[in-house]
Amino acid sequence: MSATGPATGDRHEVYAAKRHVTIVGALVNVLLAAGKIAAGVVGQSQALIVDGVHSLSDLVSDALVVWAARMASLDPDHNHPYGHGRFETAATVGVGALLLLVAGGFAYDAIVRLLRPELLGDPGLLALSVAVLSVVFKEGLYHYTHRVADDCCSDLLHANAWHHRSDALSSVVVIGGVLGAMAGLPWLDAVAALVVALMIGAVGMRLAWRSAQELVDTGLDPEEVRSIGELIDEVDGVQRHDDLRTRQMGNETLVDVRVRVPPDISISEGHRIGDAVLERVRGQLDHVADVFVHVDHEGPEAQQRSAELPLRPEAEASLRDAWADLLPGIAEAELVLHYSGGQLHVDVILARSAVAHAGAMPTVEALHHATGHLRFLGRIRLLQDLSEDG
Repeated sequence: MSATGPATGDRHEVYAAKRHVTIVGALVNVLLAAGKIAAGVVGQSQALIVDGVHSLSDLVSDALVVWAARMASLDPDHNHPYGHGRFETAATVGVGALLLLVAGGFAYDAIVRLLRPELLGDPGLLALSVAVLSVVFKEGLYHYTHRVADDCCSDLLHANAWHHRSDALSSVVVIGGVLGAMAGLPWLDAVAALVVALMIGAVGMRLAWRSAQELVDTGLDPEEVRSIGELIDEVDGVQRHDDLRTRQMGNETLVDVRVRVPPDISISEGHRIGDAVLERVRGQLDHVADVFVHVDHEGPEAQQRSAELPLRPEAEASLRDAWADLLPGIAEAELVLHYSGGQLHVDVILARSAVAHAGAMPTVEALHHATGHLRFLGRIRLLQDLSEDG
């Protein structure tokens, strides 16, 4: 039994929020990129030009975010029965890979300029002013995007938010480089560009690695899994849980679990306990989109022994044949079978009319004696149906 993920309306609202914050970020990136590159050229700041190109690369990640958010908002279909959340994960890997490529190019260019001092520029106040403005705008974008990411529980938006912050931090490094160059140490500008490249590469590696882990179905961390297990064990009727597994689909979590319930309860009661488990988990954890609950009445070793027992048609035929002379009306009696501990336990429910015509009823010991050749048989209970139509 399982519960489906967020409603269609919720998905579309989340997509609209993601698209809006990303478009705002893209517009700011265009303005900042143009300003940084122009100021870097005029002000002779290699680090600022590098930072401007980085801002342009943000447009690619912004486009990926919008596309992935759109795909993730689609409902589950035949080809994607668990939804489309992994599109966000794949896009996050793409953003990380893009950052690594950009970082590699920047690092190479910075090293070349350090080895060839004649290529170093002499940045001034213009480059410094634009770098300061970049810090202000990109840090503001970080906080705005981070807030929306928290509201939407989106790792992809969190990644894009940190992408904005990496811009702000790289601009801080640029400021240091420009100040160093203005102080008569022009090589500091190239060193600043190299530091920016290393920072961008570190962010890209972290994003790509984390999302790649999700693509191979890495579960939640042990502490989160333990918390889910505690929620499950608190449900009335659950004796224990086994095989608790988790995996992530974008910003959503999927949970699989086996729960142990008392062996003699009805199927419907066991199903209701399973429903209570998924209601409990989803009610407490917003990021859990789907819970599959397998209800067991015994442990795996006992289940393995019970798997060798005959199914109802064979078992019922053997029992009715063995008890035909002892129990008048056995042909119409209801047999309730319980598979437990490697044995088949039987409740024999006789209709009131059959009991009335039978006279003396056989003992349970007599029923056991008649079925002594059935090695699989365990407990026998002889019951009477007292309902009006029984």
